Amino acid sequence: MHKKQFASLLLFLSVVMSIPLTVQAATITSCTLDKDIYVPGQTGYVAVAIYNDEDNKIRVAELTATIDYYYTDGTVYVQKFFTNASLPTEIQQGLSGTFYIPFSLPTNVAPGYTKLTVEVKTDEWNPQVERWITSDHPTNQPRLYVESPYKQQYEAQADTNKSLTNMTYLFATTTTLFAAVAALLAFLYKRTRPLPQP
Repeated sequence: MHKKQFASLLLFLSVVMSIPLTVQAATITSCTLDKDIYVPGQTGYVAVAIYNDEDNKIRVAELTATIDYYYTDGTVYVQKFFTNASLPTEIQQGLSGTFYIPFSLPTNVAPGYTKLTVEVKTDEWNPQVERWITSDHPTNQPRLYVESPYKQQYEAQADTNKSLTNMTYLFATTTTLFAAVAALLAFLYKRTRPLPQP
């Protein structure tokens, strides 16, 4: 091997060694919504538990939830929500941290299931170089269900109709019972009338 080739190889290796490698530092262990069912215009939050599975401390640099909406007119809209925690926040090795991402739904969001993508960007502390190294970006996708606002109106109307139907049956039964009692009393009254005296 010539000196120029050897020098080129050493230069290449030193450049490759100086590039920080992305490491796996965090895992999203749970990602839950505060409700099972939402209605248009409602607010909520996502609770995200992040576990540090590395030998060094990590820090959460960014935590977001992105929702792909469909409006009732069919328009697609993407909105990103950020955690309400002060970032960056460190998590020691072997421990977890729980964070919350508040969100609000538009009033004209289409009903049904929609995709919610939660992503955390983390850095890992490297004690050899004494600096933070960009780490992985674990994601999770809980399903968010938006119920039609007309369902509540329909259920309220159905309950009202059921109550009216029950009241009608009760009134008809009571009327029939009173008519039967009146007929029985009239029959007994005629039957037990005293005979006129001569």
